[in-house]
Amino acid sequence: MFSVDTYVSRRDVLRSRLSSGIVVMVGNQEAPRNYLANTYRFRQDSTFLYYFGISQPDYVGIMDIDEGEDYIFADDLSMDDIIWTGVLPTVSELAAQVGISRTYSLSNLPKVLSQAISKGRKIHFLPSYRWSTIMMLHDSVGIRTLRVKDYVSEELIRAVVSQREIKTDEEMVEIDNAVDITFKMQTMAMKMCKSGVAEREIAGTIEGIALSHGAGVSFNSIVSINGQTLHNPNYNNVLQDGRLLLVDCGAESVNFYAGDQTRTIPVSGKFDNRQKDIYEIVLNTKLNAEKIVGPGMQYKDVHIAAMKCMAEGLKSVGLMKGNVEDAVAQGATALFMPHGLGHQMGLDVHDMEHIGENYVGYDSKVERSEQFGLASLRMGKTLRPGHVITVEPGIYFIPELVANWKNESKCIEFINYDKLLTYLDFGGIRLENDVLITDDGSRQTGHYHTPITISEVEEAVGQ
Repeated sequence: MFSVDTYVSRRDVLRSRLSSGIVVMVGNQEAPRNYLANTYRFRQDSTFLYYFGISQPDYVGIMDIDEGEDYIFADDLSMDDIIWTGVLPTVSELAAQVGISRTYSLSNLPKVLSQAISKGRKIHFLPSYRWSTIMMLHDSVGIRTLRVKDYVSEELIRAVVSQREIKTDEEMVEIDNAVDITFKMQTMAMKMCKSGVAEREIAGTIEGIALSHGAGVSFNSIVSINGQTLHNPNYNNVLQDGRLLLVDCGAESVNFYAGDQTRTIPVSGKFDNRQKDIYEIVLNTKLNAEKIVGPGMQYKDVHIAAMKCMAEGLKSVGLMKGNVEDAVAQGATALFMPHGLGHQMGLDVHDMEHIGENYVGYDSKVERSEQFGLASLRMGKTLRPGHVITVEPGIYFIPELVANWKNESKCIEFINYDKLLTYLDFGGIRLENDVLITDDGSRQTGHYHTPITISEVEEAVGQ
């Protein structure tokens, strides 16, 4: 938790960006895993954390824009609760830590909001990603559950995005710490990457590091020799010489800010010549993108520049052909990289994604493309100092996608399908770092350099 002044200031800034009404921010409830008493590890809603700071279930925060008052609605533990959880701070004690003196039982929330509605006051709330939150809004505001999404406040969405996406110095301390823990996770994965080791052994070890140094992982780790599957959720394989292990992982700091890095590691300890060729293309694409990111650049333009760099590399090894500008314009590189170059990062690894990607990553000046591949770019708008973004190019050989494109003769003027068919056993390579946009350019987050060049990775695996 940050200082009292931090949370008071954040709410005051948000209040200044809204015209009138009442803001309702519903914190998360416990989520049962397979029966009510066996829950998933609790994680508070990130927007509630940002403005109200309390990491306990069943809390609702209210901001009265017109009166300049803030309230917490929650219930103190009962004796039955205390038996199982022990004594915890009271609602009023936690509220005081974030600068709020007025607290009420949750049972009072419907009455307070119904009175406001009867007076014609605007009720602002954000999109909901949990059914429990939708039910809370239904019970408190009286909106039918299937229509809750129709009453989401676009004014609040835009105000929250404009505030949360620019990171303060104290937030960067947290992000740097999260990336430092992620460095420990990645370097441990490199040390463990040996033939005969199971994917789940590595996944379990690195996620233990995240929990022992911070608040756990910022997302489910991807640890797979099938790197062509972008978000591979399984750890069922055993590592074998000749394969590549893709590790995409991130830790949360103790204050729940995210890290996110990806490395691709040769199981045998050395990249073979074919792997080196593709790896160098991905690395060169990443480094060139990081050279040009800075304030005033549209990240969509950085993505397109990265695709041109990648196409040049793929052309040099005979996997692509023809005019590079035309190939990128027609989306041919999406066969090899069907995702975007990166996304914003902060309290969420995909920062504020639940609010709506188009609000977070796009604006009136930069519209989202409908072209395959480019449509998956989560961040396209103009970069500003304080943005934290990921830069994560990759090259993947997805047999099913290749077969689909080949059967349709798609982009045959740009893709050498004959040679491409010899790469269907390759897997995939992705390389990712997190970058802060500064006043005059950008900087890498964290205090340590995670091995990334071929020689650095091979040395780390050999330790």
